[in-house]
Amino acid sequence: MRIQRKTAVRAFACALALFAALWLSGCDNGAEGWREDGRLRVVTTIFPYYDFVRQVAGDRIDLRLAVPAGMDSHSFEPTPADMRLIQEADLLIANGGEMEHWLHEVLDALEAPELKTVTMMNYVQTFEEVHVEGMEDAAHDHHHHVDSLGDDGHQEDIEYDEHIWTSPKNAMVIVEEIAKTLAAADPEGASFYRENADAYLEQLQALDGEFEQVAADEKRNMIIIGGKFPFRYLAEAYGFEYRAAFSGCSTDTEPSAKTIAYLIDKVEEFRIPVVYYLELSSPRVAEIIGEETGAKPLLLHSCHNVTRAELDSGITYLELMEQNVENLRKGLDE
Repeated sequence: MRIQRKTAVRAFACALALFAALWLSGCDNGAEGWREDGRLRVVTTIFPYYDFVRQVAGDRIDLRLAVPAGMDSHSFEPTPADMRLIQEADLLIANGGEMEHWLHEVLDALEAPELKTVTMMNYVQTFEEVHVEGMEDAAHDHHHHVDSLGDDGHQEDIEYDEHIWTSPKNAMVIVEEIAKTLAAADPEGASFYRENADAYLEQLQALDGEFEQVAADEKRNMIIIGGKFPFRYLAEAYGFEYRAAFSGCSTDTEPSAKTIAYLIDKVEEFRIPVVYYLELSSPRVAEIIGEETGAKPLLLHSCHNVTRAELDSGITYLELMEQNVENLRKGLDE
């Protein structure tokens, strides 16, 4: 796995160098560039932060999403146009970690001394990735890695789950940091950002209360997902137990027959009426489990990304999470 990872990084670096050369020569992929209207130029790497910034800043800024709608950010590789967008931005709001290894490479390749980068994993408590009972020991080489010394004095490679935004409690911390960052970059708009942030934080607080109520009313405390589980922070925030085929950052999508059988047993053991699947993925495993147990397949949205149609329609983090509240009620409270 380490050798494969190093090879992939070298290949990505070579491709990035080629992209940089193409960009410098004027080649582009046709993506829309920045507007010349004097507004603050802000890029976010993933959808949740795009929406958070949109709620706080509105039309006062020129806002762009780096990872295209409908794409898995774990496999994203920037085009020359993406690199130019970042190069010419005033502010970059990122998640951090190996999930965004491409961003580290881009920032190293481009000279952008005026670009301020804010990494949200630096502002919340992060949890080590765990493999709970039943999970396959799958490929998961894009976690946030931290080297540390173990009790025996040897260096250990700690892997952290990067899906911090799945907890509304973390979302509130992130929105506060976004408001402060925007105000520092655009002091004239500070009161505007603060007012919008306060109003949005009230909505996030209400969302937090809804998840707390789901936990308080639960008849059972087990979430089953027929794929990977990117909800560690949601589960920690509200005390949910869970079983899934893979960890949150797994690159695998097809669980073995043994894993599916294990999940079927858990659904039957806990008499669970709902089995979940993720956005931008096939619901087939959840459907198989449902066919064997009578459990209903329902979407549990990580908000990691949305489809192009959803983005164009203006869908929000709050809307997606409200649907999660309803679907969790059906699985835990009914």
